[in-house]
Amino acid sequence: MRLLYYSPASYGGIADYAHEQANALVELGIDVTLICDSKYPLNRGEKYKPIPILRDYDSQKYFSCKYLRAANYTKICLSNFRKIVKFIDKNKFHYVLFGSYSEYLAPIWSAHFRQLSGRGLTFGAVLHDPFREYIFGPHWWHRWSIASGYSFLKLVFIHQSVLPHNIGFPMSNLTTCVIPHGPYDFGKATLSKEAIREQFTLPINAKVLLSFGHIRDNKNLDLVLQAMVCLPDVYLIVAGKEQLSSQRSVNFYRTLAIDLGVADRCRWQHELVPSSEVPNLFRACDVLVLTYSKSFHSASGVLNAAVNYRKICVASSGEGPLKSVVDRYNLGVWVEPDSSSAIIRGIKEIFLSPPTPQWDKYLEDNSWAKNAQCVISSFQGNFYRATL
Repeated sequence: MRLLYYSPASYGGIADYAHEQANALVELGIDVTLICDSKYPLNRGEKYKPIPILRDYDSQKYFSCKYLRAANYTKICLSNFRKIVKFIDKNKFHYVLFGSYSEYLAPIWSAHFRQLSGRGLTFGAVLHDPFREYIFGPHWWHRWSIASGYSFLKLVFIHQSVLPHNIGFPMSNLTTCVIPHGPYDFGKATLSKEAIREQFTLPINAKVLLSFGHIRDNKNLDLVLQAMVCLPDVYLIVAGKEQLSSQRSVNFYRTLAIDLGVADRCRWQHELVPSSEVPNLFRACDVLVLTYSKSFHSASGVLNAAVNYRKICVASSGEGPLKSVVDRYNLGVWVEPDSSSAIIRGIKEIFLSPPTPQWDKYLEDNSWAKNAQCVISSFQGNFYRATL
């Protein structure tokens, strides 16, 4: 079975997910070709064939005008989808997996994929976020975009039994399959806990929280900083890169920390964290903060890194796979979303009475091998149904 895997991201959780999932598919006997952009990280043990033919979106940052950014994004997006269609045609793929679902500009680019689907190709997509609530353009365009993004798909892979939201019209030919989210292993820490804390100028016996990954508004970092006012013995490491210009910047949070009087207990590493440094960050902390807002309904890639390093969390979100796995495997303390007082209670509870997580059970149930087997079975099952 030959599978074309489209990876739309070159860094962060989506790129790490694509790497792990593609490797797991290869280990089960699938011939995987992964198309990506030139900044997709290579030489990290990939068993699949990476083809970096896509243009990356980094040129966005050179445009101060939002209209120029939008025009540049449109140009790159449509160019990349044309390249995907051409690559599929040239190499005669019958199975295509999108590493994540996207609806942006879909009314323009999706027609080519519908034509390929009509010729017998099977398209699937990993749906990391089933609730497409960010509206790009007028509402009617948003709904049309979502419907167009699903229109050529036969398979959607989700991390919890939640039907895709806001499709726009019934999709009787769409099959959903629940797959586990495997853990991320970035290797072993190279320094002792004492040495890492010394680098961050942290007291060796301090209570240290870690906020890891992209800096986004829905992670409620402002509420964590507010909570620290009432938790004078708690320190915080913030490690991650600013994601979008539309989100609050690191400077906003640093200024807020100063205004709240907690800046001396905050440590900032606002950049893309190299994979080799991730284990040291997790060793330095005691507790991970995953205080997402109620609008967040997805799985958390950060949690799946924390599990590998046996770090408990204070977590919140809307209903979704994050809440399910934290509750089911006792991975931390769950708090009400969007509440600084709830975060205070959660942090106090986790240090006074830490949970007993079922680490081994979680890793057994949520492996990349099981993820890949579900994907293969779904593609093959869809193929059999289509040819009977």
